[in-house]
Amino acid sequence: MDQLKRMAVFAAVVEHGSMHAAARALGTTPSAVSQQVRALEQDMGVALLHRSPRRLRLTEAGERFHEGCAAMVAAARRAGQQLMQLRDAPVGQLRVASPVGFARHLGPALAPLLAANPGLSLHLEVSDELIDLVEARIDLAVRFGRMPDSSWVAQRLASLDMVLCAAPAYLARRGMPASPRDLLQHDWLRLPPRQVGAQLELHGPGGAVERLRPPARVTSNNQLALQQMCEAGLGIAVLGLQDSDAALRAGTVVAVLPQWRPAPLPMYAVTPRRDSQPAKVRHAIAALQDYLAGLAGSLSLASVLAGSA
Repeated sequence: MDQLKRMAVFAAVVEHGSMHAAARALGTTPSAVSQQVRALEQDMGVALLHRSPRRLRLTEAGERFHEGCAAMVAAARRAGQQLMQLRDAPVGQLRVASPVGFARHLGPALAPLLAANPGLSLHLEVSDELIDLVEARIDLAVRFGRMPDSSWVAQRLASLDMVLCAAPAYLARRGMPASPRDLLQHDWLRLPPRQVGAQLELHGPGGAVERLRPPARVTSNNQLALQQMCEAGLGIAVLGLQDSDAALRAGTVVAVLPQWRPAPLPMYAVTPRRDSQPAKVRHAIAALQDYLAGLAGSLSLASVLAGSA
């Protein structure tokens, strides 16, 4: 490392034409610059500069050696510029991991960011598995529910409204529940407990809260699969309002006990580290937040149910 520093000092001397000018550029003293150059000559065992009171002149060996030193400094400057560009502007490849059910939202969420930054590209890894962000070189992962203990950093993006849903055919066969306790007698389609917990918390009129542990007949780590099974009439499912709104409006599912709402599902942006995040990650998180805020503002259970009436 000392040798590389001396090579950079030597390149600065040649670039600026004197020890004094190089010292000013490097923020040090002429004597310190001179000492670095002499140490370099001693290490290399060859004279690099002819010194005179008026000027410095490169030896033949110095001319050849300077080409490599100047190229090293130029490469270091380019690397620094590229790093600052990554820090300050959304460029390069953004690698995002998302559950299958949410992946359809990433297009509209990130489209404005990609349109505004032609130097940015996107790779989307769609999986319901908790993949290793470092191993898969993921910049940003979208995660829902409980966050497992890890060294990764989770930043809350939003809380997604949830609704109890069932297909009309299922309710015709099993009956519409009249109270939260009736739910215990029904077939349930649920995410695994490790993702959402075994307990179902429902919030009702006047601040009432019911906590149930309905047995699951079907579990899946894929929310989209649960919605499809719900639409097929296999049971009751807790669905995200932003995912089930079209099915509710179309009548393929209906809201069960709409006055009782499951606790909102927290949504997180997970990154390998909090500090020194590149601009592409910061801007992607902001784009997701803007999209989700707009989505929440345009959806409510009352408006969805009114649209399905």
